[in-house]
Amino acid sequence: MGKAQQPTRAARLAQGKALREACPRSSHAGWKAPHDRADPVRLIEESNQGRLPELIPLRHGRMLVSPFTFYRGAALNMAADLAGTPTTGVRVQACGDAHLGNFRCFATPERRVIFAINDLDETLPAPWEWDVKRLCASFVLACRASLSERVAEEAALTCVRSYRGHLAELSQMRVLDVWYASSEAEELFASIEDEDSRARAHRRLARAKGRCAFEDDFPRLACTAGGAPTIKENPPTLYHHLQRGEEGFYATIASVVAHYRESLPDERRLLLDRFRLEDMAIKVVGVGSVGTVCSVALLMASAEDPLFLQVKEARPSVLEAHAGESVYGNHGQRVVVGHRLMQSASDIFLGWTREEGGRHFYVRQLRDVKIKFRVEEFKASKMLQFADWCGATLARAHARSGEPAVISGYLGKSDVFDRAVAAFAVAYADQTERDHARLERAVREGRLEAQGEGTD
Repeated sequence: MGKAQQPTRAARLAQGKALREACPRSSHAGWKAPHDRADPVRLIEESNQGRLPELIPLRHGRMLVSPFTFYRGAALNMAADLAGTPTTGVRVQACGDAHLGNFRCFATPERRVIFAINDLDETLPAPWEWDVKRLCASFVLACRASLSERVAEEAALTCVRSYRGHLAELSQMRVLDVWYASSEAEELFASIEDEDSRARAHRRLARAKGRCAFEDDFPRLACTAGGAPTIKENPPTLYHHLQRGEEGFYATIASVVAHYRESLPDERRLLLDRFRLEDMAIKVVGVGSVGTVCSVALLMASAEDPLFLQVKEARPSVLEAHAGESVYGNHGQRVVVGHRLMQSASDIFLGWTREEGGRHFYVRQLRDVKIKFRVEEFKASKMLQFADWCGATLARAHARSGEPAVISGYLGKSDVFDRAVAAFAVAYADQTERDHARLERAVREGRLEAQGEGTD
């Protein structure tokens, strides 16, 4: 008995096009908060559950800085809002927190430097539209900090247009070619139109590729004044001492480093075993992750051979209440699998475990030729080009786990979907500004405590 044939590309395109009947592309436009929308401050309080208490005020302080920083810390809020928006029902491995600050360059195991999504703490199979809308709205908010409203709208439109165009290209490629496809930093930087900006980007790439863990990272992150190597403190983002439970905290991190090796392939266990744990310190990262258990671990293979690992708590994805629970019993594994599905290449030390208290963790290298973009300093032309890069990269990440021809068939050749999502992005940025004002009021009224950087 013969097996059923795989649908042709034409059939998949037609399948996607048919989805427009139940979910018109124009239906994605605009945003209006429902009458029963959850209080945004209450959702922030809800997301604080289980975080280190002494770091929660710092989280609020970072979210207070601007509507964009609020947005970065309010992935749970937007997940609840997106759950009520139209979708085609087509699912991919979604990022869950696809804002422009989570796109950057890093090295592959073969030492190429690629541009990809870097932070996948919230990754989960979910509607592809959710990532596109979160990414486009982030461009509007980032632009409003220093650029015009016209540029903000154009950036959102550029991002979604790039996503649609690259999905069309990916839909014509063989499956393995889609899997191997990547955004090479050299090629992206060569496409920068401004000569000075292009030269600066190439110099920065050359410096990143030339970095040495011992000669560059070790002097900046560690010291040997007392004989044994220790991590340098840089409060409030990197330090050793907790207000409470310090001994238990470090016992947890040591246990995680010791046991996460079981999630690595045999050859990488052997590699990890050549290093010995020397020191650990608390690290405060990003906005949304502030208050979760996060640490830097310094390991040494010899006096001149360091390895810095980031140990990061993995909590349930903000998407789970709306897209279904993860199939993985360990959220660290959920995050690691998400990295491997959405990135064309991932860190060789990426792994996961859990500690006796029940917290889940994943581990990766702290620095590996990483290039983070200072989006707050972008001029209009650079922001638009970055929007194009991010849209293309998200399309590639979705195509690895989804069916690009179905999504492309739905998107079509016109700009109907592009303009609809751009309109949503503007409207949702307005909503974020209102939510940010609610946070400001909650802090003024004493409902929430906020701490700025460098304050006690």
